[in-house]
Amino acid sequence: MSSIDLKKIYLNFFEGKGHKIIPSAPVIPENDPTVLFNTAGMQPLVPYLKGLPHPEGTRLADVQKCFRTNDLEEVGDKTHHTFFEMLGNWSLGDYFKEESIAWSFELLTKYLNIPVERLAVTVFKGNELVPADEEAANLWLEQGILKDRIAYLGVDDNWWPNMELTGPCGSDTEIFYWRSDEAVPDKFDPENENWVEIWNNVFMQYMHNPDGTFTPLEKKNVDTGMGVERVVAVLEGQTDNYKSSIWTDIIAKIEEVSGKKYDDEKYTTAIRIIADHLRAIVMLLGDDAKITPSNKDQGYVLRRLIRRTIRYARTLDINIDSDWDSQIANIVINQYKEYYTELDRNKDFIIESLKNEKVKFNRTLEKGLREFEKITKTIQGTEIDKDTAFKLYDTYGFPIELTEELAKEQGFTVDMDGFKAKFEEHQAKSRAGSEQKFKGGLASSGEMETKYHTATHLLNAALKKVLGEHVHQRGSNITAERMRFDFAHGEKMTDEEKKKAEDLVNEYISMAIPVERLEMPKEEAVKMGAECEFIERYPDIVTVYKIGDVSLEICGGPHVSNTSELGHFVIKKEESSSSGVRRIKAVLE
Repeated sequence: MSSIDLKKIYLNFFEGKGHKIIPSAPVIPENDPTVLFNTAGMQPLVPYLKGLPHPEGTRLADVQKCFRTNDLEEVGDKTHHTFFEMLGNWSLGDYFKEESIAWSFELLTKYLNIPVERLAVTVFKGNELVPADEEAANLWLEQGILKDRIAYLGVDDNWWPNMELTGPCGSDTEIFYWRSDEAVPDKFDPENENWVEIWNNVFMQYMHNPDGTFTPLEKKNVDTGMGVERVVAVLEGQTDNYKSSIWTDIIAKIEEVSGKKYDDEKYTTAIRIIADHLRAIVMLLGDDAKITPSNKDQGYVLRRLIRRTIRYARTLDINIDSDWDSQIANIVINQYKEYYTELDRNKDFIIESLKNEKVKFNRTLEKGLREFEKITKTIQGTEIDKDTAFKLYDTYGFPIELTEELAKEQGFTVDMDGFKAKFEEHQAKSRAGSEQKFKGGLASSGEMETKYHTATHLLNAALKKVLGEHVHQRGSNITAERMRFDFAHGEKMTDEEKKKAEDLVNEYISMAIPVERLEMPKEEAVKMGAECEFIERYPDIVTVYKIGDVSLEICGGPHVSNTSELGHFVIKKEESSSSGVRRIKAVLE
């Protein structure tokens, strides 16, 4: 079963159950300041899971573009992906466990034709704060799941988001599939790797209060997630995700341009990394945020992926100066443009950006080789120390294998244990950063974040007046302490322009303008002049925030009710973010 077939079956099924099909949010978050990327299907829906009414109603379903980099070094095995698609259906205070479980079972067994004897589930076993989820277990029994195929697990496996975070939360039930040709065991053992998780249904039914207590929510939500790549592989009988139909054309092209075969174990890992990374690169470059390779935030991740791809292409003896990368990118674009029309629209930008970064990286590699020559001329002893090896990796993109190979040629060794320890420390910091950014989730959007979110609308409006109507938001990042706002503009702002923009925002604040929340068809919003780019990415009914005659934007929130609540606005810094995009850092005092 292809990914397109799976997506169509899933969305049609839930549309038949009264769900509105909403488009995927961009991979670069528009209204979630806690992360660089949308890393899960629920992320774009956080304001609605917290209680904000969704313009399309209380039953929603979609396929969401997702992006994760906290386990980048794992990519190259059978299952890890940087970019992936997540199918999801949501109930916002509408149906709950009974319907969610029944529909999951119906879709899996009747529409995807999975035999019930190959299914097993986990439910929350309870603790001293919250009881075991016997309700979910009994509902699975009613569907025909055998008692021995239901496992009770703790908070690490069956609670979302986690027991420490305050805010809406609840138990979940995970659905597993037996993918081995061996006989299905009578008793479900979640530790047996032949049982593969294919779907997760989260039941948000509690509020974790600041005093540590858990009280039932008045409006309960359901949030589900099904990974397309994993489920397609399962349905096609593959234990290696990269052998599924999703990857067939991409890997065939890599084999063609390299002359190497995927099934040759010497090359399998490199081919997987190139396939994964080029698909992810296309999705990032194709996003309407127009992220370009840089040394900051999303641009840094993009640059790292492109350079990593080139490094592995070299190991396959691919002619780096040929258009091999563009050929593969075009396959990805054609494969995904039915669901993500922005890929076709931004095709030239994708290809040009890949080409430019390839040229830059070739120069960087040359610099690295010169650096390596310098090092070997000045080194004391015969060992390249851990700091030098890591600098070559981090600054010049040298894989440790290349450093080792060059060192060996010149009679040196490399402190591999030291390098690995330093590398793991670097990875731990990266993961901590990712977790810090994501930990906000439903728990973020406090009072200050809400103020800063509204301030971005006022700043956008002010910049249009000061710099011109070409100004459009390209992204934002908000914490309780400050806001960061990226916008389309080709030149550095003068001190006078910054002062004018700052004064205008403070003028809007002093005017005490009410902030109105409106819902309307998106065509009507466009006619009204609501700020938005690429209207096709929005659902049929949109939320528009109106701030007097100052600002009219399609947005998901959250916002204050009056501009007078914001305090005094101060621009701290204005700088380049990437080509054609400027960045302002500001605070509310």
